Amino acid sequence: MRHKRTQLLTEIQQKREKMIETAKKNGMASQETVRCSQELDQLIFEYQCVIKREKEQKKRMRISLRQMILSWKKAVV
Repeated sequence: MRHKRTQLLTEIQQKREKMIETAKKNGMASQETVRCSQELDQLIFEYQCVIKREKEQKKRMRISLRQMILSWKKAVV
């Protein structure tokens, strides 16, 4: 997952730079600038989804670990 997050951050930065260059060259309302902006939005959305999945996975792991610890404590007592 971290590889995907790093890859997306790189793509976001590259797309942001391309969008800025395109806006300077062709204007903010040009088709190419708008397309870059939409692609950037999509990359940001994907990044947010990856982060959300990572948080949910960590939460599930913590819950599983707590359950395992409680089961172990009951077995020992």
